[in-house]
Amino acid sequence: MTPLAILALSLSMSADAFAASIGRGASHRPNWNQTIKSALVFGVVEGITPVIGWLFGKLASGFVGAVAPWIAFALLIVVGGRMIWEAFHRDQEDDAPPSQNPFLLIAMAIGTSIDAAAVGVSLALIGTPILIIALCIGVSTLIITGIGLRIGRAAGDRLGSGAEVIGGLVLIGFGVHTALEQLGYLG
Repeated sequence: MTPLAILALSLSMSADAFAASIGRGASHRPNWNQTIKSALVFGVVEGITPVIGWLFGKLASGFVGAVAPWIAFALLIVVGGRMIWEAFHRDQEDDAPPSQNPFLLIAMAIGTSIDAAAVGVSLALIGTPILIIALCIGVSTLIITGIGLRIGRAAGDRLGSGAEVIGGLVLIGFGVHTALEQLGYLG
């Protein structure tokens, strides 16, 4: 995977956390200390989940063999499509950020990182190494979440859906790229 592709994947994986952090920032008006702690939680969780998904994908790859790239394609399309759908169909209640309870913050971080686990499965199925990618996803999420919290504090929650749409489109693009490679259209 090229550095540009890793960067695009990292940013797309950060989209859910970015959207959630804008809402949290708008609601809680975090100070810098709270911003850093929240961003660290999101970054660590988002960096770990693709590794967990990758491990499951590696275990499953022996069973799925030649269809693994097509499973990766389907997972990326579904996850990307879900991100886009949720950006337009989220209820106001779903947008409500949690209280300052640290357990709710962790639950929110896990909830926004489920797609990263699915991407980890996809990366394992196509034979992509995970450690550098997971590190980049974690660092990207940490930075993007910190920015989102500060934006939310300053500007409210207007940008959240747009970030999710872009992230979903990037994942769909990776899925299409995987399919085109499998069909022999890309080197």
